Amino acid sequence: MPKLTVITIVYNNVRDIERTINSVLNQTYTQIEYIIIDGKSTDGTLAIIETYKSKISKIVSEPDKGIYDAMNKGLALATGDYVLFMNSGDEIYDEQTVEDVFASAPGADIYYGETEMYNDNWESLGRRRHEAPEKFDWKSFKYGMNISHQAIYIRRNIIAPYDLTYKYSSDIDWIIKAAKKASSIVNVHRYVAKYLVGGMSKKKHRESLKERFNIFTKYYGLIPNIFNHLVIAGNLAFYFVKHRRTND
Repeated sequence: MPKLTVITIVYNNVRDIERTINSVLNQTYTQIEYIIIDGKSTDGTLAIIETYKSKISKIVSEPDKGIYDAMNKGLALATGDYVLFMNSGDEIYDEQTVEDVFASAPGADIYYGETEMYNDNWESLGRRRHEAPEKFDWKSFKYGMNISHQAIYIRRNIIAPYDLTYKYSSDIDWIIKAAKKASSIVNVHRYVAKYLVGGMSKKKHRESLKERFNIFTKYYGLIPNIFNHLVIAGNLAFYFVKHRRTND
């Protein structure tokens, strides 16, 4: 049974943190190390975290330089064979999820699955617009980030720290780097995460899109990336006309 490190990043989210914590602690899979990195919350978040401290492996509460700096703190403390980020407001899909992920195939470098989106009232918006691909490799993001950050389990020995030159989209760069090193990537063919719409990349949407374009250009080339973004724009417009929302 491989050991999984689940890392939760949180800052002033007293409303949602307990829901996220319980989604981790209620897993049927027993080999889980749980790390919470709090950015020195002032709204009562830390008090809720402390009520679960006997079940949480490590708690850090201190100021940070942004979300990816906080994530790097979590990675530095991780001792598991695999790493999963489940940030405050999101959930592991159900109690059986982690057990099912590792039962799907032995010894993969990366496991991934599907994500269900939720609005601010925790009402389901259905599956992400970017459906998880049947097969995934480092080139699979060329038409958009089709695996959410919360839905990918990565072997710790192939990951690198997040690049702090990116403030809003470093997770894309991080996943692509890991995928380039992976020799075995497994689609678990199930929902594995529930995602709360409206994170930092949405609040800073324009800046996030610029970073994404630069990251995709770095890996896929400028001219192919321009063409790919025309496809992305077309797919987005078609989805919006059909569903009246973007769901990404």
